[in-house]
Formats: sequence, C-alpha cells, structure tokens
Amino acid sequence: MFAIKAHCQSIFGALPDNRLLALDVFRGMTITAMILVNNPGSWQHVYGPLLHAKWHGWTLTDLIFPFFIFIVGVSITLSGQRQLEQGKSRGDIVQHALVRMLKLFFLGCFLALFYYNFKAVDYNWFNERLLQIRFMGVLQRIALVYFACVLLWLFLPRLPLLVVGLFILLGYWVAMAAIPYQDNLGNQYIGLLDYGNNLSAWLDSQLFAKTHLYYSSAQPFAFDPEGVLSTLPAIVSGLSGVLVGQWLCIEKYSMEYKAKFLALFGGGLLLLGLTWSQWLPINKALWTPSYVLLSSGWASLTLAALIYILDIYKLRLWSAPFLVFGANSIAFFMFAGVVGRLVIMFYVGDMSMKAWLFQHLYQPVFGNLNGSLAYALSFLVLSYLVMFAMYRRQIFWKV
Repeated sequence: MFAIKAHCQSIFGALPDNRLLALDVFRGMTITAMILVNNPGSWQHVYGPLLHAKWHGWTLTDLIFPFFIFIVGVSITLSGQRQLEQGKSRGDIVQHALVRMLKLFFLGCFLALFYYNFKAVDYNWFNERLLQIRFMGVLQRIALVYFACVLLWLFLPRLPLLVVGLFILLGYWVAMAAIPYQDNLGNQYIGLLDYGNNLSAWLDSQLFAKTHLYYSSAQPFAFDPEGVLSTLPAIVSGLSGVLVGQWLCIEKYSMEYKAKFLALFGGGLLLLGLTWSQWLPINKALWTPSYVLLSSGWASLTLAALIYILDIYKLRLWSAPFLVFGANSIAFFMFAGVVGRLVIMFYVGDMSMKAWLFQHLYQPVFGNLNGSLAYALSFLVLSYLVMFAMYRRQIFWKV
C-alpha cells in the first residue's frame, strides 16, 4: 500500500503548478475508457455498457468519443490563450494547427493500413489494404474537428461562436430531414434516419467506394460512422469545449464559481439534448444534434465534478494512473492500436494470439464475460507500464 502511495505521489511531482489537473485527468479517463472498450478478450462476450448502442439510443460507451472531442476543444482555448500571451501570431497558430491536423490524419491512415494476414498465403496487402483503405476514422475526425475549432476560436468572438454552433446543429437537422436523395435504382428518399439509409450515408456512398467505408455492406448505402456530413455536428462538440475553455480562462471568477456554473451549463445542455431527442433520436453514428447536446452536457458535468474533487478539494492520489495516460493520450492510442492489431495478426497454431490467450488463459479462469473484461484490463496494465516509463523519463509525444 505504501509503495502504491509513493508511486502515485511521484507522478504528481513533475506536474507544473499552472496545470488544470481536472482536464488532464479527464483526458486520461476518457482515453483509458476508449482503449478498454476497444480491446475485449472476445467481441462475443462483452457487458452491455461497454458496447455502443446498435443504432438509436446511447450507452456509456457512446459518450467516450464526444468526451475526447470536447476535451480537445477545451485544450484549444487554454493552450491557444497561452500562445497568444507568449506573442505568437494568429498565422503561426494556424500553421501549427494545420501541421498537427495533417499528422493526426495520417496517423489514422497508418492505423488503417497497419494489418497483414500472415495466415493467408496469397494475402495481397497492396490490393486488400492499401487500395481499400478506410479514409475516415477516429483520428481523422479528431484532426478535422481540431483544425476547424482552432480557426473558429481564433477569428470569432464568444457569442458568434455560439451562434455558429447553433446554426450548424439546426442546419444539419434540416438537411437530414428535408434534402431528398436517391439510390442507384432511382428510388427516392427523404428524411430517413435508418441504418444505411439517410442523407449522411448517401453522401458517404457518393464520395467513396464502399470498400473505403466501415459499414461496407450496409444497404442501400454503405457509410462510415465517422462520415463526412456527420463531421459537421462533431465540430459543435468541439466548440462546446472551446466555449467551456473560454469560461475557465476568465480570471475574475474563482475556480469554485466556475465549476458551479459549468455544472449548471452541463445540466442545461443535458436537458436540452433529452428534450430534442423526442423529435430527433440520439445517435452516435449520425452524430445527431440531440447527441451533441447530451454528450456535451455530460462532459461539462464530469469536468465540473473533477474540478471540485481535484483542483478545489485536492483529492488527487487516486487519479495518478489517469494522469499518466492523459499526458500521452495520442501515444497511448497508437500503442493500443498497434498492439491490438499485432495480437490478431500473429497466430498460435490455428488461432490468433488474442483468441489463444482468451480461450486458454482468461476464459477458463474467469468465464466468458469476466474473462473478456479481464483481458481488456490486462491490456490496460501492459499499456500503463509503457506509458509510465515514458512519463518517468519526461517523454511526451506531441503530435
């Protein structure tokens, strides 16, 4: 117990005094949850809350991605404000943001390409991976949202930012409800929000061949859950974080006052999202406006709670592992993505290494559901050892 306490205390020793600890821990909690739900021992055995909703509706897992985008928005304001105070020009900030966007986008493409089927003798990586690359994805969406939010934050005051966000949400709602589209057989559609049959899916199918889309077999339109049109409301998720960051930058208010207002703000967004969902379902794949308000509301409430716990009441030791993960969130994501693919690329006999570990180690000891969860937790422990080694050596991968 004393060793664990000393370990946690050592983690906080290198933390600068001017950091908003709540945001760093929130980032770490979010990326930890993302890796946890992405790496079960078996997709056939997963607890319900650790899965996405099948279509309309939401689970705790559906909050993870918008939480991360919300955090990106808050970070844009906090780090951008420091850059302006240090004398950097808007042009310099835009150039830096553009480079960072490209790095994130191509890291996402790298993960899409990082796979080889060693089991198949005739596997052709060039034809089956490169020529069928999925262009959109998690990192690609983060990249696009990040750059759009940087531009909007730099050139628009607070009130116009809010107006732009509302305009995007309403415009997306109207577009999904009122713009007609048709399939290859000439069938006309309008206002549908079905799996594979909605305006966002139609646009994805027009821009990309189905082999480049995540749901390539969806009918009548193949589509991507990180599609082109649904990236617009995702930008508003980032803008909600930008607005929260601007609020946190106001020096004349105490941190306690800011946290109270943030909790009220989050509660209001949550209520609006649930109300709007009576007419427009909450749907992650479509990133519906009701989903934006709901997830941003929960994100604001979570950040407010963490500010109280970590920055006001100073109850910090429990959060040390999340601080380690949050300090290198992109490195953590890339490490998990690469290792997660390696364990299915290499085989033990006729089974992938992942399947072998689950069936011969975790499943016999813990059972189906708990064994699958135990595998995911073991994956986090392995990741923590690597991320802590980087943290201890002050190696922070800044994309």
